[in-house]
Amino acid sequence: MSFKSALSALVQNTQKLVIARNQFRHLHSTPCLLKVEDRKEMLASMPAKDEGTAGERSVDIDTLIGKKKEKFFPNANTPQQLFNGIPFSELPICNIRVSPNNTIISVTDYKGTTRFIRSCGIEGFKNTRKGTNIAAQATAITIGSKSMEIGWKSVRVQVRGLGPGRMSAIKGLQMSGLNIISITDNTRVTWNPPRARKQRSL
Repeated sequence: MSFKSALSALVQNTQKLVIARNQFRHLHSTPCLLKVEDRKEMLASMPAKDEGTAGERSVDIDTLIGKKKEKFFPNANTPQQLFNGIPFSELPICNIRVSPNNTIISVTDYKGTTRFIRSCGIEGFKNTRKGTNIAAQATAITIGSKSMEIGWKSVRVQVRGLGPGRMSAIKGLQMSGLNIISITDNTRVTWNPPRARKQRSL
């Protein structure tokens, strides 16, 4: 066997190895890359983040109302105005107390006597899930259906506090079939807040 034939055989074997290596190269992948790809696939398959998880979006009400703004705001005749045959001043009131950790909803008659009270904890949500908008909505649906059972179909809503369940609780009352006549925000504002904590030293 001559040197020339041995060299050509060696070149052919090398070319075969290179071709074989190129064919199977896509099978080799490091575990780190696999983890990254798996995570990307998992994130792509997850549903979109719910808009109320971090907090409800702010809506510019003035642009939604348009030019006829007068009829949306109370005036001197509002207490005597009839809604489904009941004066506004005698409509039952649904009080929603929202905090970052819980949502408490109570339904009272127009005199202020409490008929129903429900919270996210009573509804079965525990720990941090009590403060979510889903828990507030489920609680509102339950208390709304109870109000419908005793014949209260139109209610006034009063919301107090800040938290993720503000809009969701109102949405839940609407989903239960209640006719919401008015929404009032009774969130308390302190004009003399406590002094802030001193800056953390690092």
